[in-house]
Amino acid sequence: MNYFQLQAIATALVLMLATPGCATSSKGGLSKQQGITRIGYAIQVGAFREVKNAERLAARLQEKGVEAFYFRKEDGVYAVRFGDFRTRDSARQAAVKLQKEKLLTSYFIASPLEPVLKKGYPAEVKKPVEQGAVKKQTAAGSDMGGIAARTAERFVGIPYRWGGDTVVDGMDCSGFVRAVYNLCGVNIPRTSREQYRVGESVAIDGLKDGDLVFFGDSEERINHVGIYVGDRKFVHAPRRGDEIKVSALDEAYFAKRFIGGKRYF
Repeated sequence: MNYFQLQAIATALVLMLATPGCATSSKGGLSKQQGITRIGYAIQVGAFREVKNAERLAARLQEKGVEAFYFRKEDGVYAVRFGDFRTRDSARQAAVKLQKEKLLTSYFIASPLEPVLKKGYPAEVKKPVEQGAVKKQTAAGSDMGGIAARTAERFVGIPYRWGGDTVVDGMDCSGFVRAVYNLCGVNIPRTSREQYRVGESVAIDGLKDGDLVFFGDSEERINHVGIYVGDRKFVHAPRRGDEIKVSALDEAYFAKRFIGGKRYF
């Protein structure tokens, strides 16, 4: 069994544990250091003018147990991306396998973005030795939050579906923020409840671009998440099949349910 097959099986097993709606999890024991890693090589496919074509391809891949997502690029076309491979060659082998199954035609391998995470996240990221490197890391970490916010804004208006009736059904809001962070080179947990258990806690008045904002009945009953984009506003996927949109933290519905913010960069 090759690397891609193992990855697909693991993805399917995890996703089948997700509950309907904005996905949550009953698992416990996650520490702040767990669940945050750097994305490796990924496979990217397509330059679709119509979002439905990208959605259709993502759904076909999801039916095969692949955690694929589609997004709007800076030039306005849509692409599909998936995978987290240690090497370029392992990503290429996975893509060739999908070509043989006639799921893909052309593709390219997206290199790791080498994001700089907040000091101490995750544990496997080595601390820089030189003082200059520390300063560079701090600045880059701040920039990554802005990149995450601007990336999230590019999704606004897209009628997003996280797989319809496939294995990722019910992954709307948490799947959306996971996709945005994936594009920024950071892998975070799949469910909103698990996402809340990692990262650095941020009060509402201390929120910065790229932070995640969480909503629910309590810290143990998180049921929604979005990406903060400044001016007390956030981008989120309201419900399965709805458009990605911008909402305000001060809206009565969200103000009453706001639980807290988290920072990962």
